[in-house]
Amino acid sequence: MTTTCYDRIGELITNVPELGDGSVLGLRRDAAIVVDHGDGTTPDGTTVGEVVWVGDAGSAPDADERVDVAGRCVLPAFVDSHSHVVFGGDRAEEFAARMAGQPYAAGGIRTTVAATREADDQQLLARARSLVEEMRRQGTGTVEVKSGYGADVATEARSLWVARQVTEETTYLGAHVVGPEYADDPDGYVRLVTGEMLDACAPLARWIDVFVEDGAFDADQAREILAVGQARGLGARVHANQLGPGPGVQVAVELDAASADHCTHLSDGDVDALASSDTVATLVPGADFCTRSPVYPDGRRLLDAGATVALASDCNPGTSYTSSVPFVIALAVRECGLTPSEAVWAATAGGAASLRRTDVGHLGVGARADLTVLDAPSHLHLAYRPGVPLARPLTSTTAPGASASGF
Repeated sequence: MTTTCYDRIGELITNVPELGDGSVLGLRRDAAIVVDHGDGTTPDGTTVGEVVWVGDAGSAPDADERVDVAGRCVLPAFVDSHSHVVFGGDRAEEFAARMAGQPYAAGGIRTTVAATREADDQQLLARARSLVEEMRRQGTGTVEVKSGYGADVATEARSLWVARQVTEETTYLGAHVVGPEYADDPDGYVRLVTGEMLDACAPLARWIDVFVEDGAFDADQAREILAVGQARGLGARVHANQLGPGPGVQVAVELDAASADHCTHLSDGDVDALASSDTVATLVPGADFCTRSPVYPDGRRLLDAGATVALASDCNPGTSYTSSVPFVIALAVRECGLTPSEAVWAATAGGAASLRRTDVGHLGVGARADLTVLDAPSHLHLAYRPGVPLARPLTSTTAPGASASGF
């Protein structure tokens, strides 16, 4: 069995305007979609298929299997373009202290650095696999995973080895915080990040990232780190403007980074720079929720200016310990000014844009067949029913034939 027709879809979100109602969501009602499962696999061993036909319910060409979706909503699997799931320990006590009024500071990362160094590879891999599986059960099909909790050559390299076991979207974040051995020599740490550590990590990564923030790295350090990484063939990403105004967004745009992530505190110049560039503004409101930030990213302002916006979980042990993109969608609608439709696009096509991927985030013919089904008739329910487990994978993360279960 190689092809499956998913029929009687109540609402199909394709993110291809011409396949649907002409909107950016490419919404089509009473639809069907045919998938050729193929024989490829992702790095974590799941099957990969391809969309081969999209049209009206009951009109699909013959397929080896037919699945009656019974009026539910189907959409592209979420593309979670910012996560930190390779780590040791947890920071539950830090979270409790923050809820009691202690402010968040970037230095908390060092707690996880110590725990990650102590964990062995199998412990790190078990945690990463567990969290990625949580993501997949909630409808995520593509996930980006960063290093960054090693801050030494050996732990950064093995963190990326672990990340490679669960995703093809791996990011070298040696420049998360200055390693404790270099507390009095931050320039020496930058030399390590751009030298021996990069040599060990570049073969395992697609991207390079820098946390540009007080208590982490300044603009000049970020430019140096990103430029050296780009010269080694790595794409650039930036943690930008999370805790206050700063140069992160401007550095990201200047170096044609694929994404500037967080974007909680933006000047008019930052918004204009993003709107006039190919750099995606990736919002991670789960972090603002978990740090009890007094402000959230102003997604409405970014969209109205013409910037491309993505949504991601920022799943990490310190500031956003959630694997749920549906939760992030609800937050973006409630706190960031996005409409439900804009939030769904940002969590699918927006995430794909931030990873510069054209094979995911949409359901056009030829797209990777990552489909998510909602136990609801419309995508509006993702924001309308926060905290309810509506989303689950329909294809690609299960073997062909297994996807009919539950209908």
